[in-house]
Amino acid sequence: MKIETYEGSLQELQADVLVLILDRQNELFDLDNEGLQERVAGAKDQFSSGKLSRELTFAPKDLEVDTVLVYHSDLEKNYGFWENLKTFAARAIRFGAETGRPRVAFALNSEAGLEHVSKIVEGLVLGSYTFEKYRQKPRKLFEDSVAVIWTSNSEEAQKQIDLSRVLCEATNGTRDLVNESASVITPAALVRKAQDLAASHSLQVDTWDTARLTQERMVGLLAVGAGSEHPPFMVSLSYQPESPSDVHLVLVGKGVTFDTGGISIKPAEKMHLMRGDMAGAAAVLGAMDIIGQLKPSIRVTAIVVTAENSPDGKAMRPGDILSYRNGKSVHIENTDAEGRLILADGLIHAGDIGATHIVDVATLTGAAVRALGYSFTGIMGNNRTLINAVTRAGGNHGEAYWKLPLPAEYKEYIKSSVADINNLGGPVAGATTAALFLQEFVPDGAKWAHLDIAPTFWKEKPWKYFGEGASGVAARTLADLAVNWTENTAR
Repeated sequence: MKIETYEGSLQELQADVLVLILDRQNELFDLDNEGLQERVAGAKDQFSSGKLSRELTFAPKDLEVDTVLVYHSDLEKNYGFWENLKTFAARAIRFGAETGRPRVAFALNSEAGLEHVSKIVEGLVLGSYTFEKYRQKPRKLFEDSVAVIWTSNSEEAQKQIDLSRVLCEATNGTRDLVNESASVITPAALVRKAQDLAASHSLQVDTWDTARLTQERMVGLLAVGAGSEHPPFMVSLSYQPESPSDVHLVLVGKGVTFDTGGISIKPAEKMHLMRGDMAGAAAVLGAMDIIGQLKPSIRVTAIVVTAENSPDGKAMRPGDILSYRNGKSVHIENTDAEGRLILADGLIHAGDIGATHIVDVATLTGAAVRALGYSFTGIMGNNRTLINAVTRAGGNHGEAYWKLPLPAEYKEYIKSSVADINNLGGPVAGATTAALFLQEFVPDGAKWAHLDIAPTFWKEKPWKYFGEGASGVAARTLADLAVNWTENTAR
């Protein structure tokens, strides 16, 4: 899909579809056509009175436009204005593609319209995403689509277009990783992805294979990966700003490339989605793709801990005890609580490299899904400022985070009679007890937040501007957190 700018009159605008988005507080466009102005004014009244319950479509007179498509924020009262802009943009470009009207113009030629070009572009790029690799005849629906941004300032609009494309194309790359088959995305494949990003953006890359993991006592990765023919890895990507930074933000991503549950094997229903148990790793790689291009003023390192959790004669067993390098011993009650075991290695290494702030990202618990549904990511941690900063960064991109409690008294649930802690917390507060487990491995003095993206990493049906499949959640949030660090942590 191409995205162009147009700075001129309505009479000379050449498009198959003209999209007008109405809102009670924001005037996104100025129309220099009296007949169209009257039609839009009438549409406003119809939307406000509830007489129109879907978009209005009509053929205009005396214009080089085949169809006018009118949306109003009242059509989607459950969401904020920015999310509505993205949703309507996605719907409009799809309308054009499906009806043989590939050139779709968005009227944003007012002052308010110029301020919101980036949101329209987000909706276009994320909304036109498809994963077609394995179809015999891929549906190239948006191949000929052209989005035209009708603006009063093409230079400023182009800046927003370029920035949004960086954010959203990296997010779509994250979605590709999660949508892909686990036979393709193995732990070694995630390492190669990190190496490719390092080469593209001049980042430093460091890799731990089995020998090095053994030497440095990364016992969680070694235990979880023991039953698979695909060996585990840890890989780090580091970005260093030109000027020294007192902040070292470390992003730790869970990369279980397929999770059978191990010896504590999962039920067959929906096990195919366990190829997405590496969505946390995909998110931090997507974030580093953005960070490598936008170059924030703080130091950022991504740590991907990756393994495949499979049962065989070498697999870890319920009842095994792991002794981590930080001195903690862990009793394995259930081998399907494996993500926290490998994240522990990543958190320990974050301390090794001097992290001041840590955000870990993982499809960690079904309990988070039961608590929050499918629209909110659970967030917990030891520092309110960092939690608020992540939430604020997510809000900039329509990614919602909900703070869950992390009470010290619930540590009772992960006590073990034979080790320091248990890897399973019992039948209640599962998202919280998983985070309390991780907290045992957070380095002293580091500010830490944990994102449980199990609720949000996958869409089982189309939602807003997302189609079915991987959402790429947290990639833009983490990048925004780093790029706009001062603003996000200001309060």
